[in-house]
Amino acid sequence: MKYHQISNSLFIKNRKKFTAQMKPNSVAVFNSNDIYPVSADSTLPFAQHRDIFYLSGIDQEESILLLFPDAPYEHQKEMLFLKETNEHIAIWEGAKLTKDEAFAVSGIKTVYWLQDFEKILFELMTYSDTIYINTNEHYRSKIETETREARFVKWWKEKYPAHQVAKSNPILQHLRSIKESEEIDLIQQACNITELGFRRLLSFVKPNVMEYEIEAELIHEFIRNRSKGFAYTPIIASGKNANVLHYIENNQQCKEGDLLLLDVAAEYANYSSDLTRTIPVSGRYSERQKAVYNAVLRVKNEATKMLTPGTLWKQYHIEVGKIMTSELLGLGLLDKADVQNENPDWPAYKKYFMHGTSHHMGLDTHDYGLLTEPMQANMVFTVEPGIYIPEEGFGIRIEDDVVIQPTGEPFNLMRNIPIEADEIESLMNA
Repeated sequence: MKYHQISNSLFIKNRKKFTAQMKPNSVAVFNSNDIYPVSADSTLPFAQHRDIFYLSGIDQEESILLLFPDAPYEHQKEMLFLKETNEHIAIWEGAKLTKDEAFAVSGIKTVYWLQDFEKILFELMTYSDTIYINTNEHYRSKIETETREARFVKWWKEKYPAHQVAKSNPILQHLRSIKESEEIDLIQQACNITELGFRRLLSFVKPNVMEYEIEAELIHEFIRNRSKGFAYTPIIASGKNANVLHYIENNQQCKEGDLLLLDVAAEYANYSSDLTRTIPVSGRYSERQKAVYNAVLRVKNEATKMLTPGTLWKQYHIEVGKIMTSELLGLGLLDKADVQNENPDWPAYKKYFMHGTSHHMGLDTHDYGLLTEPMQANMVFTVEPGIYIPEEGFGIRIEDDVVIQPTGEPFNLMRNIPIEADEIESLMNA
């Protein structure tokens, strides 16, 4: 991995929090992601399953974590099963983790090779009553490929039908949404790398540059600062492309007078950042562009103040909608009749601002978090309002990542990234 090794104290804490919520006499199993094939002998780059990483720090394929806090013997309470290196793997891919290295990364003393898993699991099943399976229940998930985790669940149910089944996901949804200080530091590092990339662009973007050239500048800056790359597929949308919310083609030329919407951010140590800025290709906003930009910025600033402990996600978005409605009236995009006659299920402001304002962020860009639970200190949220005006040929979105504090306004992890229109203009024309 490119990132500096994380202290295993984080993963030891995370496991203690998880096992404290397990039922008596139960086992929990977590699998790595697959390496996915493309065609012939080609594969996609490996990306670790965030849950096994969260609980162990292990960032290697074909790994299994087993937790059994009520096991009869101490060495059975936490176990790792890893792919054993052989001479062929060492020559072609590089050596895999040794047992000592796995202990240093995870803090788990009992490490076996993967071929021993089924035999050891059989013994543990004779001692236990319940198994926790790790299904994906994120509210935005859409799964069409059978995962390694899903194959394990199918195999386990056939092999051990008499055991009770429990779900790991509800526990993790809560635990992962509230960050430890070490996690906030890692997200801050991802944000810092993102800042370096964005500042690089302010002197690079000019009329006639291609969107993909901008993407190349970012990936260069990210990787040279120990990031694996983009935290998510980058959106580099010039002109009317910004009105496509998930525009990812990044193949058009940036024209003089256009705005450029950049929804781009780095990961670090599997933790995400999530940034959006909208900058003028020519280095200066037009009067109209700046008016809309400042309206979006005001909505963002007011929305940020609401991210405090006890706030409910649904009510928060309703209040942000009221602020956005006021700004759209001021811009002449809505009139009073539009608001008076609006459909409560799709308010008038949704014509120009059709997505949510905030989502949980952390190991996943759209991270775990139960939206029915009140916000709590140390949750990390994005704040990302936007106004999209297809008839005027541009869209503007502004986004920062913030940490909810015990009292007062949240802490902005992107506080050092230029955001004011005048500062962006100044840096682009320096």
